[in-house]
Order: sequence, then structure tokens, then C-alpha cells
Amino acid sequence: MLHALIMAGGAGTRFWPASRTTQPKQLLNLAGVDTMIQATAGRLEGLVPPGRVLVITNQQLVDAIAEQLPELPRQSILGEPCKRDTAPCVGLAAALIAKTDPDATMVVMPADHVIQPVEAFLNAVRQAAALVASDDRLFVTFGIRPTYPAESFGYIEAGSALSPPDDAQTKPAHAFEVRRFREKPSAAIAREYVASGTFYWNSGIFVWKAQAVLDALRAHEPAMHDHLVAIAGTFGTDAFRDTFAREFEAIRGKSIDFAVMEHYDHVAVIEAPFRWDDIGSWRALARLRGEDEAGNTLVGRTLSVRTTNSIVRSSDDHLVATIGLNDIIVVHTPDATLVANKNDEESVREIVALIKRHGWEEYL
Repeated sequence: MLHALIMAGGAGTRFWPASRTTQPKQLLNLAGVDTMIQATAGRLEGLVPPGRVLVITNQQLVDAIAEQLPELPRQSILGEPCKRDTAPCVGLAAALIAKTDPDATMVVMPADHVIQPVEAFLNAVRQAAALVASDDRLFVTFGIRPTYPAESFGYIEAGSALSPPDDAQTKPAHAFEVRRFREKPSAAIAREYVASGTFYWNSGIFVWKAQAVLDALRAHEPAMHDHLVAIAGTFGTDAFRDTFAREFEAIRGKSIDFAVMEHYDHVAVIEAPFRWDDIGSWRALARLRGEDEAGNTLVGRTLSVRTTNSIVRSSDDHLVATIGLNDIIVVHTPDATLVANKNDEESVREIVALIKRHGWEEYL
């Protein structure tokens, strides 16, 4: 059966001041009617029932996520006792899923992506699941055809084309063997990747057998594997909470890409037949909500005079007025306001670091 893991533990610091410790970006409505995590869970409708959806986040977000996703069983929302990156998150989910469904296939998704159209995404997941069913060892990921030489994404180099399974029920997207994964490149290298036509952005979405990823962790990260199996072994018992805290804290954190994907020989990439945005920073609002004739993206109660190419976000009960600005980001919240050069938005993380250094925890 197909199961789903939604990874929802990110801090979203580049979306400060809207994104905070107790309400990071995956719990915010940035792209439409629903919050990011609601849209992610809703995308699974008709593909994976709520009882086979697992959300792993951090402990302090469990209640908020349960409130936003009331259709999920409460035990399906797990809070990690500490941050340990994506490999332990994925491995724990695989161990828990394999415990009840040894032949399970799982789709792994971050909670903060915007994907359209949904039906194209569902068909691509079905194709990936069919590929995995034809070869239990296979790991399938989704590659995004790059539209510019991004330095902030990892890349996947595609190799030989794969034939669709004989029983494919939907029109297959292009699928290829993976030659190699590449981490975030320099600008010059990114331009080479895009020019080659054989590289994709790494979407961070995966489909594989739960047991296969556990086997890969056992081979490449045996200590991590053993800690995760120990945690899963106590799930549903009185010993689970203490075991989870003790064993998870002992894990050396690592991303799933470094822990497994870069060492694994049986990986395929499907060229995503859907539009994808990882909503990495405030500039994403322009892509999601569009721009007016002056190149501005205005959200909430705002007025602009001689303002161009800017992003202004407020609430409906607070007016933000701008005059004579260009390439500026303004984000208002009840207790903090960000004003930044649109071309230097990565420095939002520096502001968050400064807040921590000053001990102003109430603004985090």
C-alpha cells in the first residue's frame, strides 16, 4: 500500500517576521486559501487516505498541526525531541510504516511546497510507485526542469531514459536513471548545468519502499538505523516517549541526500510534469500572487505611490503605505516589521541571528 510522510519540521527563518518558532512558514497562508501544510495534506486526497499519512515535525508544533489537520489521527503527528535533519526523519517514518506494512511504498514530501496542477502531481506519484513496484530496490525522485541557474537548489544529473512499466495506467512523464546528485553550485557551475539540458533541480520529493530505505540506512548509516529501529520498536507502548527522546538525541544528524541518495546505485528521476515552487523566501510571493503594472506584489491593506518592483505584506487591519520605493520588501506583523532590499533577502537570516544574540526571544 502507498503511505505518505510529510516533513514539517523546518523553521522558515527567511520568512521572518511572519514565520516564528511557534508558527513557521508551513503553518502560514502564503499562497492561497490554505496554509502550506494544509495544501500539502490536501494534495494527497484520493491517493493516500488520512490513516496512512504521517507528519513528523518538532514537539512544539504538534498541537498546532493537529488543529490544522483534524482529519489525521492524532498519533499520526509525531514531534521530534530535537533537530536532526531529514535522514532520521525519513528513517523513523520508514521504520514505523514498515512495522505495520512490511511491503509499504512511501511518498516523502516537504510541507512547504506549492505544486500545481494537483492531478499532474498525483499521476507522477502513481508513475513513481509503479516504477518502485517493478523494482523493490529503486528510489524515485522528481526533478524540476530549471528555468534559471539557481545557486540555492541542489541538482540531479539525468542519465539514460527508463521505459515505463508495462501496466502503466497514466500517461508517463519522462523518467531517467540518475547519474549523480550535486549540491548547491556556484553561479558559473549552475549556468553550465542549465546549459547542458541534463540537470534538474532536486525537488526533495521521493517515492520508495519503506524497507528499502531502511536497508540503505543500515548499509550507510548503521548507528542511525539502530537508533531508529529501537524507537519504532516501542511505538504504541508506555516506553515510547522516553525511548524516542533518548535514542533520537543520540543520532548524528544528516540529510537524506548525504546519508543515502549520493551513495545509492538504484535511483531514478522523473521530470516533474507539474509546476513546483519551494517557497524559499519572500520573493516567492511575486511568483505566487502575481504583480501589478508597477511590478509590485501587495498583500493586505496597502497603498503605494511611485513604488515599483516591491513586495509589501500587511494585515487587513493595518495600513502600510509606501512612497518612492524600488526593489524593497516590507512585511508588517503586530510586533515586528521587516524592511529589506529585495536583492539582499538572504540576510533575513542575519536578522534572526541578531535577535537571538540580543536575547529577544519574544520576536523569534
